[in-house]
Amino acid sequence: MSLVAGHSAEQLAALYLQQQGLKLLTRNYRCRFGEIDLIMQDGKTLVFVEVRARKSKTFGGAVASVTASKQQKLILTAQSYLSTLRHLPACRFDVVGFEGQDAPPHWIRHAFEPSA
Repeated sequence: MSLVAGHSAEQLAALYLQQQGLKLLTRNYRCRFGEIDLIMQDGKTLVFVEVRARKSKTFGGAVASVTASKQQKLILTAQSYLSTLRHLPACRFDVVGFEGQDAPPHWIRHAFEPSA
């Protein structure tokens, strides 16, 4: 997937989630652990969103490409973001996947959780 396609998928995901009632707070938050594509607010819950786009469902598709290793990087990056806040809100990790040209978004709420 090209950089242009990646930004397009992030834009489409942000617009879709905003239509679902979420509020966009930050795009492409980066720290030494990695990057979070979108940070949004759903009511009182802070939502860390990973956006994935694939040409097809081959090899499991977009959502399946968020491996355990990627999840761990997202968790560490989210912890870095949370360390900048005065109060810790409820949080969740969502994934928005796109598979194929002009495919509708596949939104998975609570896609994974940090292990205890």
